[in-house]
Amino acid sequence: MKTPNPSPRRSRRHYVVAMLLGTALSALGTSTAPAAQTAAPTVEAVNGLSRYCTACWRNARLPADCWNDCTQDVLSRLLQRIPAHHWDRLLQGEGAERQEFLRAIDAVKKRTQRGLKRSVQLNAVVADARGDQERELASEREAVDRAAAELLTPRQQRILQMSFEGWAVQDIAEAMQLPAERVSDEKYKAIRRLRAHLCRSGGELES
Repeated sequence: MKTPNPSPRRSRRHYVVAMLLGTALSALGTSTAPAAQTAAPTVEAVNGLSRYCTACWRNARLPADCWNDCTQDVLSRLLQRIPAHHWDRLLQGEGAERQEFLRAIDAVKKRTQRGLKRSVQLNAVVADARGDQERELASEREAVDRAAAELLTPRQQRILQMSFEGWAVQDIAEAMQLPAERVSDEKYKAIRRLRAHLCRSGGELES
């Protein structure tokens, strides 16, 4: 009789278990722990512990994309502290080994929460700094606009605006039907007038 192939779902589950356990084992490096300590635990034990850990991460409201990493950290800690043949007991009773399992979960959870908190704080600092720079730049632009409206002729204002938008003097001259020398002269006078005004009031205008 032909043996039926395992279902894709079961194969994926075994792959995930193998990945979690393999990562945890590799974290131990070339440790010379006793054979009972380094023997691989059963798939059923790893499945049960992984499900328990996932429920803990969900209840702690950790981001789902870090659940696997947190579970791997817990399994790595267990491999260093609890013999593999005792893993089946960790979800039963209230012995010292179960307490070690719960301490591992708590340590990983708190470390992850601290990391997330630092990340949020750093993002807030960066956002505040960016917001301050944007507000300062907006204030400077507003000061320049007010000074231009008060001090410059409409033609000078238009020449400066087109210049700030990246127009070359020759292009501005063609668009305004003026000699290029006239445009250059008007631009120079406008910038000199604005710079003198802003320097007196504590600001500065870039050429």
